[in-house]
Amino acid sequence: MTETGSMPVHRELNGEDVRDLPAVGGHLDAMDGVRAVASFGVLVYHVASTTGASLREGFLPALLSRGDIAVPIFFMLSGFLLYRPWAREAMEGGARPGTGDYLWKRALRILPAYWLVVAVALSLWSWPQAADPVRWLPFLLLAQNYVPDPWWAGASPPGLGQMWSLSVEMTFYLALPLIAVALRALARRGAHPVARARLLLTGICALALVSPLWAIFSHVPVHRPELGLWLPRSMLYFATGMALAVVSLWAHAESDPDAPVRRLTRGLRESWVTCWIIAALVYAVAASPVAGGRLFEIQDLWTDFFEMALYTVFVLALMAPVALQTAAPSPPSPLRSLLGNRVMRYLGRISYGVFLWQFVVIVGWYELTGQQTFTGGLLTTLVVCTAFTVLLADLSHRLVEAPALRLHRLHRRPPRAR
Repeated sequence: MTETGSMPVHRELNGEDVRDLPAVGGHLDAMDGVRAVASFGVLVYHVASTTGASLREGFLPALLSRGDIAVPIFFMLSGFLLYRPWAREAMEGGARPGTGDYLWKRALRILPAYWLVVAVALSLWSWPQAADPVRWLPFLLLAQNYVPDPWWAGASPPGLGQMWSLSVEMTFYLALPLIAVALRALARRGAHPVARARLLLTGICALALVSPLWAIFSHVPVHRPELGLWLPRSMLYFATGMALAVVSLWAHAESDPDAPVRRLTRGLRESWVTCWIIAALVYAVAASPVAGGRLFEIQDLWTDFFEMALYTVFVLALMAPVALQTAAPSPPSPLRSLLGNRVMRYLGRISYGVFLWQFVVIVGWYELTGQQTFTGGLLTTLVVCTAFTVLLADLSHRLVEAPALRLHRLHRRPPRAR
């Protein structure tokens, strides 16, 4: 046995140890299930708010009104999956992720399908305001959250109401290489991977503090709700995902199977039922007035704090057991079977399309049927809108997203060596 910290971060120890360690690279099937849960959770939330079901009195409407808790799932996923290569390089050296290749892949993954939805929505429901091509620019650049005097009403024009969160995602994508450079400089003060992991977590904790500080800035001296759509308000969720990435790599740096971080990752992975019960209880608390009013009501600073804390605990309890799953195919994990089965993998593959097309379908359905907002049956609307959204998402994946990603693979460059 080597001393703690002297081992490369993801070196295989022996058969037993590999099965005990979190996966630190490659595709995680169970994450597809998490994406599916998040995308369909957002869909249910938007249908419930459009029909008015989440505005009614009672416990179930209160739960429906907190469906926006699915958005931080996407943010935490991005922090976890995208930061892993930079965290590994900061801890053990080796090939440094290429920033150009990373940004090119993000652009191909996000923009082509998104641009298609923007073109459809603006053409159908925002004419003649959108007849001027210049007015398309904030949406094409995913910069609509930062327009000081928008020509549209609300967060976005009809059919694009959910895209504010994609604007936050894109801002994080652009900021991540710079954040990674700063964290790497901090981590390099450590003499070995374990010390570097501790330093990385220290830096990530400081990054997470941006969100509560930004909340104070957004509420004091007056409430400026538009600032809640900027990246700093959601940095806590991204940082939590980044911390999970560091913890998974830290487990590989420990040679002692009884090291605290090894016990932690193993315990969270094996106690996934308990973690999910905690997530359910936290969700129920978040649906109470402690986290603010329903939907469109303006929050004060303290309810903003409560919402931020509850949403973080919920997503962490939900996702940590999944993020810390091992790469070993056996013994089979019930959690992996639940979230990584064929159906969930398929729904995860089309989840981006489900997210993109849902408001186009909802607005189109209401226009086709002549219904007014805050009317309509929840179940009927949900079934119809889900069916059409899945159809469009499948076509979008096959005809736009998959070809764009193939283009990235054709032009991919090898990682840059240190």
